[in-house]
This record gives sequence, structure tokens and C-alpha cells, in this order.
Amino acid sequence: MTLNYITYLISVGLQSLQEYLALHVLMCLVPAFFLAGAIASLFSKESVLKFFGADAPKYVSYTVAAASGCLLAVCSCTVLPLFAGIYKRGAGIGPATTFLFSAPAINILAVVYTAKILGYDLGVARAFSAVFLSVLVGLIMSFAYERKGIERKPIKTFGEKEHKHSAELFILLIAVLIAPELMSSWGWKYTTQLLAWAPIVGLTVFLSFKWFSKEDLESWMGETWFLVKQITPLLLLGVFFSGIAVVVLPKEFVAALVGGNSLTSNFISSIAGAFMYFSTLTEVPIIKALTLLGMGEGPSLAMLLAGPALSLPSMIVINRIMGVKKGMTYISLVILIATISGYIFGVFII
Repeated sequence: MTLNYITYLISVGLQSLQEYLALHVLMCLVPAFFLAGAIASLFSKESVLKFFGADAPKYVSYTVAAASGCLLAVCSCTVLPLFAGIYKRGAGIGPATTFLFSAPAINILAVVYTAKILGYDLGVARAFSAVFLSVLVGLIMSFAYERKGIERKPIKTFGEKEHKHSAELFILLIAVLIAPELMSSWGWKYTTQLLAWAPIVGLTVFLSFKWFSKEDLESWMGETWFLVKQITPLLLLGVFFSGIAVVVLPKEFVAALVGGNSLTSNFISSIAGAFMYFSTLTEVPIIKALTLLGMGEGPSLAMLLAGPALSLPSMIVINRIMGVKKGMTYISLVILIATISGYIFGVFII
């Protein structure tokens, strides 16, 4: 009986994996990986990070810090060394913590994937909340800990060169990514979508060879392959076990903890997201499975905000970089604003 049940659960997980691969790989994940790889290799991080230094006005440093996740393509595992770098190189604690909170949450892969799997309302809410609330966190941290009279240094160069045509390539890759979704909303059949999508892909490939050198293209493909190797196995495991979770977890249990839209359910969701380790994108199928079991819209957003920003390993690192007092203040702020944001979202979405 036990063996039959285990076999059944494996078949459920494999079926979930098969459905996912059929629906989301060719026109969603593959273009997103190429876009993230291009951003990581062809966009100059130096041109972004230099705005965190003392020479930049506050409105510039906070704006860039809040939106830089889209341009830097960082995830929860790569944001910490970048944060440590800009913090130690002279960035104020305000812009630095704004960047720390916002960057993983608006990773281009994560935002696109959230919108496609969980719905555009949650995708937009995730991106908007991460940007707006990250500035709020930074301002509070600055008010609490950044004393006047302390000299801030300009950010030193990171040694990365500029690439021509990066902006044009970014626009083309965005078109490749969103075109299938637009055509699907227009009611086009899958075959028609492929026929219309192929010329856009072909044009992007042609112009990429025309605009960039062999070394640039090799760097782009290398970054893309690195992201694929790093993310895909964990993502597929997440989809597999999420399919099983839908069968195993009692709906009543999930609904009791994170169902509806109470402050308690949002707080529990924020705490769970903060202590769990979500590799990039894996939070999406997990939350999708929980929504099928009764998780509310508000708690879903709360977990989407707290999960990428925090994990038990990252909390340890943050406390070591900033000190325990500042680190625990930042961690508490993230959990608090994720809870409140989820609750507000849940009120308006119902």
C-alpha cells in the first residue's frame, strides 16, 4: 500500500512537470534566460553601481537602487556580494539596503515568471511593491543609522566596459518574451503564434551577430548557460514537489494558516518566506501549489516579497556585513512591510 502510494505521488509529480514543460519552456523560460544572460554580460554594472556613491544625489541613488534589479539580473544568491561591495565602497546604508531588498524581487526572470504563472495582478504587484517599499526600507534605515557628518566615499570603478546596442538588444529580447503572451490574449492558435514569433527571434539573432563581437556573444551564451545550470534543476524539482504538495497537504491546514486575508495569515506567510531558502523562481511553483490549496492573494504577495529578500543563510550574512543591530532592524522591516503589503493587496484584490 505504501509503495503504491509513493508510486502514485511520483506519477503526480511527473505529470505536473510534464504539464509545466509543455506550457512554459519554449516561449517563456528560454527567452527569459537569454534576456537575463544578456543583461548579466552586455550591460555595464559599473554604470549602475556608481550611482550609489556620495557623488550621486539621494533621489538618484534611491531610484537607481530600487530599479537596478531589472538591469543587474541578480538573484538572492548574487545580491549579497554586490550589496557588501557597494556598502563597503562608500554607499550609504539607505541606498544599499534599498538595493538589497529590491534587486532580487524584481529580477527580470522572477517578475516575468510570476506574471505568467500566478497572474499579472500578482506580477505587477510584486514589482511595484518591491520598488516602492525598498525605498521606504532604505529611508528608515538611513534615518535610524546614517548619522550626519560621516563622510561617504565615491563608488570605485568595477572595471566593466560599456557595450553599444545593449539597449536595442534589450528591447528586442523583451519583444521576443512578451509577443507570445500578446498573441495568446488575441486568441491566436499555438501554431500561428509560432509562425509569427519566429521572424522576431530570427531578427534578434541576426542583429545580435551584427552588433556584437564573438567575445561578447560567447560571454552572453556563457552567462545564459550559467543561469540555466544554476536555476533549472532546482526549478524543475520545485515544480515536481509542488505537484506532490497539492495532493499531500490538507487544504484545511493551508487555508487555516495562510487562507483569507488576515494580518495573521500575512504575517505567517512573511515569516515562512523569510526563513525558507528560495532559489530564483522556485518560489513561484511553490506559491502556485499553495494557492491551489487555499492560500490567499495577500499572503501570496507577502511570501513573494519576503522570500527573495531573506532566507536563513542570507540573514546570517546580512548580520555579519552590517552588524547585528542594523541587520535585525532590516530583517524586521522586511517582514513587517511584507505583511502589511500583502494585507493591503488582499483587501483591494477581493
